[in-house]
Amino acid sequence: MTALRALSKGEQTRQRLLDLAEEAVVTKGFAATSIDELIAAAGITKSGFFYHFCDKNDLAKALIVRFLERDEAIYQELSAKAANLTEDPLEEFLIFLKLLADMFQDLPNCHPGCLSATYAYQDTLFNADVRAVNVQAILAWRTRFRARLADIAKKYPPKIPIDLDGLGDMVMVVADGGIVMSKGLRQPSLLPQQVLVFRSLVRMLFQGA
Repeated sequence: MTALRALSKGEQTRQRLLDLAEEAVVTKGFAATSIDELIAAAGITKSGFFYHFCDKNDLAKALIVRFLERDEAIYQELSAKAANLTEDPLEEFLIFLKLLADMFQDLPNCHPGCLSATYAYQDTLFNADVRAVNVQAILAWRTRFRARLADIAKKYPPKIPIDLDGLGDMVMVVADGGIVMSKGLRQPSLLPQQVLVFRSLVRMLFQGA
């Protein structure tokens, strides 16, 4: 097994800046997050910041790309676990949703927030390149889950007519909506509960009562 390469000092600084920026952006928004506060928190100079990022939009793009890579890794991990437990497409998706709910339940506090949703709320702050990355990410969620639902529908025709694109979109809608509710009401359990409610609806849609 190949050992993980240790990060250089420069790479560590870049990751530290991204960590600080992500926490700040999710907490108070992109506009309220300044380069000066990030370099102060990281303990570097302004020239040190611009060594890693050309400008604030460059930082924004790096943030969303890292977020999406991490999101994809989580999805692949949970999907692989579900696939190892069954070959039935519906049961596999239901297991995946249960694993997702369990992951949210295990968070020590409320979910910090979805960076992609934060970018969508404040899209006028970003250049076209950053906005395009976020749009592609949202559409990737639709494509990902729409394909899974299509496989399910082949074996289990829906009990009522349903737009599979819309149903696929609901995974992101439920997750982001659950984050908003859990944060607003300070009830972390609301997020996994919403995922489990969606799971029950999927079961009823394709299997019936």
